[in-house]
Amino acid sequence: MKLDQEEKSILAAYESGQMKPHKPSKKEIEAIKAAAESTFKKDKRVTIRLYNHDFNGIQKKALQMGVPYQTLISGIIHRYVEGDLTTKNG
Repeated sequence: MKLDQEEKSILAAYESGQMKPHKPSKKEIEAIKAAAESTFKKDKRVTIRLYNHDFNGIQKKALQMGVPYQTLISGIIHRYVEGDLTTKNG
């Protein structure tokens, strides 16, 4: 794994004993848990209309992948929003 300069200095400080890990408090742990839960919480419902051909194709792809078709659709939308999927011109 390649480290950038900041990561190298942090690693060097830790390995030389200049940095010590600290145990998070119960309050910090609860805050981390709450952030993690809200990150993966799907709290919006959306109704869309699809062409029958597209819906059948999504169902077929989902079956091949072993996931529910709703999960596949959600994943496609998420990847597009995050910039992992782009248009042919983009």
